[in-house]
Amino acid sequence: MPTPDTNHSAAQNPARQARGTWGRRAFLRRLSAAGAALAIAGPRTGALAAPAIGARGANDAVRVAVMGLGRGMAHVASLLRIPGVEVCHVCDVDARRMGPARAEVEKQAGKAPASTQDFRRILDDRTVDAITIATCNHWHAPATILACTAGKHVYVEKPGSHNAAEGELMVAVARKHDRRVQMGNQRRTWPSIREAIEKVRGGAIGHVTYARAWYPSERPSIGRGSDSPPPAELDYTLWQGPAPERPYRSNLIHYNWHWRWHYGGGEMANNGVHGLDLVRWGLNVGCPTQVSFGGGRYAYDDDQETPDTGAATFQFGNCGASWEQSSCHGRRGEDLPFVSFYGDGGTLAITDPGYRIIDSKGKTVAENRGEGGDVGHFVNFIDAIRGKAALNSEIQEGQASTLLCHLANISYRTGRTIHVDPASRKIVGDSEAERLWSREYRSGWAPSA
Repeated sequence: MPTPDTNHSAAQNPARQARGTWGRRAFLRRLSAAGAALAIAGPRTGALAAPAIGARGANDAVRVAVMGLGRGMAHVASLLRIPGVEVCHVCDVDARRMGPARAEVEKQAGKAPASTQDFRRILDDRTVDAITIATCNHWHAPATILACTAGKHVYVEKPGSHNAAEGELMVAVARKHDRRVQMGNQRRTWPSIREAIEKVRGGAIGHVTYARAWYPSERPSIGRGSDSPPPAELDYTLWQGPAPERPYRSNLIHYNWHWRWHYGGGEMANNGVHGLDLVRWGLNVGCPTQVSFGGGRYAYDDDQETPDTGAATFQFGNCGASWEQSSCHGRRGEDLPFVSFYGDGGTLAITDPGYRIIDSKGKTVAENRGEGGDVGHFVNFIDAIRGKAALNSEIQEGQASTLLCHLANISYRTGRTIHVDPASRKIVGDSEAERLWSREYRSGWAPSA
């Protein structure tokens, strides 16, 4: 297959500019169809039916494209270890990333993949079975929606959506097109974590009423950036994609977008989703009734908009949970597990990727430490495409956990507790908070019902 050209500037390439216009129009048409499917299912009205496993032959080669070559290089490494999988395309809006990615695939597999800055070219290749998405948060849902509509299965990194409305739409589109969509909260596949959750839900620590999750780190300041022209190799217009236009800022790409509400969701959507997914899984709960999140940007005075320090609480009626983050102070004096569950018979602490059980007197009575990593989660994804397994983190389940992060961020941004009707999944009595359920989109890119 010939490698598509990688010209990065629509202004320098009129044909590319035309393709971009077509892409936006197609995006609208596809999202309109997806929105109609969502309307038929009923907005926020509970679970949709899980998809049936596909009928693809168990021994067929699976051709996978990888979008986003930062975190995506871990996708490449995992996929190359799975028999019968071909990494056929690599894609990144930054042309500087594609050469090393192509070289790595060729080194490991003996054949270089095609490459492109614009992933929409991949959608038209009917030989591509699946796309893995390791982009910025604001691209997760739009890319997933377009890929499903084009008939591709999808592995999308956490959190999977930039806002709660996108999470609903992703589920509806996956159902409509009967696609396997796996979210990248890989702990759902780690054997020791699965065993730990079985023990929590099986009564190993008695009746469980509360869970806590933590994330300490020592992130440095992101400093003060300046508005400036983007690097020549970066297609900044395409990097922004569905997000409304903003000037390029020197300290934004490729990581600090996490800390700007326009593109990311802060530490809550970055690592909170991992911990809160385990919390929700272990407690066997769905949507909370009440969420509060307080904190601030305490460590540095810089461009970061999201909090570095804070605590969130979640009420589920007959049980509760909390998340605490300390992104710029490692709290080395505390020996914190990743997640703890509290029952009337003791505590189960997930130590990532293991666990230990502590009885009510403080004695460790059982423990296990298994293997982590990404490969198993990708194996599960490929097995689901082949019809050999159910997904361990199917998108509806993944987005149920991501919703906790979105609700917590809404609480932080409004400065008050958010009340939710868990049956309808609607925010109750707060029009300002409800407006943050979705977002503003760039002209021509907004989802439409």
